Amino acid sequence: MGVETEEFDVVVLGLGPGGEEIGQRLAEAGLAVAGVEAELVGGECPYWGCVPSKMMLRAAELLAEGRRVPGMAGSSRIEPDWAPVARRIREEATDDWNDKVAADRFAGTGATLVRGRGRITGDREVTVEAAGDDAGGRVLRARRGIVLATGSVAAVPPIPGLAETPYWTNRGAIAAEQVPESLIVLGGGAIGAELAQVFARFGAEVTVLESAARLLPGEEPEAGELLAKVFAGEGITVRTGTKVTRVDHHGSAFTAMTEDGSHRAERLLVATGRRVDLAAVGAGAMGLDETAHAVEVDERMRAGDGLWAIGDVTGQGAFTHMSIYQAGIARADILGEDGPPGRRHAVPRVTFTDPEVGGVGLTEAAARERGLAVRTVVGDLSGRGWIHGAEGFVKLVAEDSADPVLVGASVAGPYAGEVLGMLTLAVHARVPVRELRSMIYAYPTFHRAVGDALKKMS
Repeated sequence: MGVETEEFDVVVLGLGPGGEEIGQRLAEAGLAVAGVEAELVGGECPYWGCVPSKMMLRAAELLAEGRRVPGMAGSSRIEPDWAPVARRIREEATDDWNDKVAADRFAGTGATLVRGRGRITGDREVTVEAAGDDAGGRVLRARRGIVLATGSVAAVPPIPGLAETPYWTNRGAIAAEQVPESLIVLGGGAIGAELAQVFARFGAEVTVLESAARLLPGEEPEAGELLAKVFAGEGITVRTGTKVTRVDHHGSAFTAMTEDGSHRAERLLVATGRRVDLAAVGAGAMGLDETAHAVEVDERMRAGDGLWAIGDVTGQGAFTHMSIYQAGIARADILGEDGPPGRRHAVPRVTFTDPEVGGVGLTEAAARERGLAVRTVVGDLSGRGWIHGAEGFVKLVAEDSADPVLVGASVAGPYAGEVLGMLTLAVHARVPVRELRSMIYAYPTFHRAVGDALKKMS
């Protein structure tokens, strides 16, 4: 049999949040769109990332809140039960990892869903190989171009012995039907920290091994220090500045060896970041460097003639909200519409630990690395923190100028991700600090801590 060839206006390679969004919007605008997906329509976020992990975190938060009742509201007795958490993930979040609803939604816009592993094989050409397909696959040609939205996968470090073990990535942890008695977490970034706290609160003995000098190494130092303090209080062992030299698995236990000792646990979670594989999608066929860590795009998400890239592959933030934002910009460009260019000076990020840690724009260190002269201030959570019985902080990073604006901000504490909203607006719109000082901040709220911090900025 010959290879089947089909023509479309646009071929979207990868149907994670951004790919799904742009494919649907272009189809609704009347274009002939093919969306290629090798796994589940919707991508990592709804099945193994944002949505199910936040269900886990919410459940763990409820346990912690119950344990805080004594001394504030009476007495309590908390007995963790993982069964309803696992059930909610299967029944409510993922439909037992079935994407029929998402696939029907995509096709309902008039777009064509193509199941299989797609690879760019020529200028504006994608070849799709479906599992068990002996006919050579389908060739999709795009009159206007290709949108590369293939996301990222868990990055697994080349630690001797690790590849031969049945370790978890985020996917294994999300799908867990039981809480292990003990857990080693490799990586103290957002994913590692969130899942470490979840499993610890449900009874696992957890050890976090992080090669950097602190937890959440991409955030402000104050955030890592606060989280380390909280983790210690919850019985989570944290080892920072620790290099794992070997991993073994014997019987029912893992052993992670480090330069200063070894750690043993029933399960091992690898949470050492995400990576993009441009070679696997044939990016070189349209002139891209397949060895690069990300695809370079312009302010319209163009990666080349007839090629746009959105989401994790751009290296501008592995966040669902970033991929959907970029999808909107690329959609407008493909349709020839006017619209604001892509901007990334105010990308918000939130780690949903307890306390939450949110940030936007540049950290103090990142600003100074760029050669910016900045002034900073750190404040506490004001009166609401005392009422709530919570620790946290607000840190503001502003230009050192006659009329400064914020170039970055961080907040840690209850509902930090919500407080971050006003700070994101301030950084995005470059609102002068003098204007932020003149605002009225409701008392007693967590966001009032921003106003109190501004008073301290000289």
